[in-house]
Amino acid sequence: MQNAGAPLWDDLRVLLALHRHRSFLAAGRALGVSTSTAARRIDALEAALGRPLVHRSNGGTSVEPDALDLVALAERIESGLHAIRRDEGDEAFSGAVRLSLADEVVRPVTQRLCELRRLYPALELEILSETRLVDLARREADVAIRGSKSSSPAVVHRLAGRASFGLYAAPSYVERRLRGARLRTAELGRHDFVGYEGTLAQTAKSSWLMAHGAKRFVVRSNSHHALLEAALQGQGIALMSDPSVRSIAGLVRLEVDAELPSSSIFLAYHRELRKVPRVRLVVDTLDAAVREALR
Repeated sequence: MQNAGAPLWDDLRVLLALHRHRSFLAAGRALGVSTSTAARRIDALEAALGRPLVHRSNGGTSVEPDALDLVALAERIESGLHAIRRDEGDEAFSGAVRLSLADEVVRPVTQRLCELRRLYPALELEILSETRLVDLARREADVAIRGSKSSSPAVVHRLAGRASFGLYAAPSYVERRLRGARLRTAELGRHDFVGYEGTLAQTAKSSWLMAHGAKRFVVRSNSHHALLEAALQGQGIALMSDPSVRSIAGLVRLEVDAELPSSSIFLAYHRELRKVPRVRLVVDTLDAAVREALR
């Protein structure tokens, strides 16, 4: 999931204010920011999502109909934050929360959590980027985003959604090796691939490639970013989650004549942490971010 495409709260709150006040000037006043800052936030959000979100006219500014789902998301986040503040008070949100993340989601998750820290500066974050599944039952981390469930009864799992996968290649690879952006599974054996190594090579998506005939893995790594760069450089075809590359320029999603894999995405944390305010705040924030990224 690079969910570079996942909206940040600072952007969403401007969209919500625009929906309510129907002008950049009024929205900026309501939020205590300048008109130019409000406009930049909307420009950034539109660029991240790759579509217009507001309609500007002499009669005012309105939110496009297909952006109302983002307005609803912003309202839910705002309501949740207000409810948490009413229930607990700001002083409850202090101390450290330790997170374990796959490196493909580190950047978008860190962006969202930094936005959260602007609201709660006493919150401390420890972010681990790793390929192994940490032992949440032993409190090696407080919160993890993962694609499978732990068997431990001490761990709570919240299903955030399912991530779809696609086969991606650089235009240079498509031009050299493919006729258009179409690939038949019967042809996988003669193509170059970039893929995971070590324990990650045993995952469902890696197994899918080999089950459909992929043999030539010209670049292997345990790093999503290394494989992404190799794909961008035209080294081979990569099987990646759609949310993680949605906002990456320079890759083509290939049409394929087989059903591609998908993976459940869980937020996991120790059962004893369910009522800890700072952990609940982080989990709820990540839940909203992941659900939006998977849309």
